[in-house]
Amino acid sequence: MNRPRHREITESSLRRTPLPSLDADGDKEERGRVLVIGGSRQVAGAMLLAGVAALRAGAGKLQMATVASAAIPLGMSVPEALVIALPESRAGEIAGRRAAPLLRAHVSTADAILAGPGLSASAGTNAMIGALARMVAANATLVLDAGALMALRDDGALLASLEGRAVLTPHAGEMASLLGITKREVEREAPAVARESAARFGAVVVLKGSESWIAEPGGTLARYAQGTVGLATSGSGDTLAGIVAGLAARGASPMLAACWAVWAHGSAGRVLARRMGEVGFLARELLQEVPSLLARRTRK
Repeated sequence: MNRPRHREITESSLRRTPLPSLDADGDKEERGRVLVIGGSRQVAGAMLLAGVAALRAGAGKLQMATVASAAIPLGMSVPEALVIALPESRAGEIAGRRAAPLLRAHVSTADAILAGPGLSASAGTNAMIGALARMVAANATLVLDAGALMALRDDGALLASLEGRAVLTPHAGEMASLLGITKREVEREAPAVARESAARFGAVVVLKGSESWIAEPGGTLARYAQGTVGLATSGSGDTLAGIVAGLAARGASPMLAACWAVWAHGSAGRVLARRMGEVGFLARELLQEVPSLLARRTRK
């Protein structure tokens, strides 16, 4: 496959595009507020991974909205967060149409909103994501992952009002479902699929895989090829999405947040692979590696 013109994401290349500097006298409000929406009765842990990842990436405040049955356990597990209990369907999923109005105040005051971890694709989810997209504040970023991505199948212009302030984080299977093509086609033409999808949906696209391609609507394309097989584990994508949201809350542009997040996520995997072995480390173990990786490479 011919590689289109792109930028390689490496530690040296990221030095030329640093994250926004942090004020030594700044407080948690200045580092931004992240709202994570998702989870279900069966998959509550995805919210923990994504929310803690946002804090590990440096966000100042965290709010998490999930099904009522999981809200108290989640709040006890992440005492740093405000937890919002949402209406729950009989199947243990977020009742999206009833939940959306309850989220308005939280969405409108967040600097970054991540929707999708542990969330199943459904008509209710699509309705909720459609409503959320209209609530996002003028300078905030919306990150869509997992089941939340499928809302774009019903409405390809869903993110138009955000004017590029959105990030999509699909793996090849999710991208195939979103576009109505095969997973093999996505994998074979990954750079083109990422770039065309970014233009189509008006969002930065992080197409995850053995090598990840990051594209923005204007056509800029980047590749990260230093991951490890151990990252292909349950919960790894939730962690990546949380890092993206945390960096966006700190003031990074969607493309900058995506590139740095992919690098930090991959680098954390490499650290654990050296320490523990190529496979067998857990997604939650990635979290503790992120602060030091970012701190050593962020301009003061």
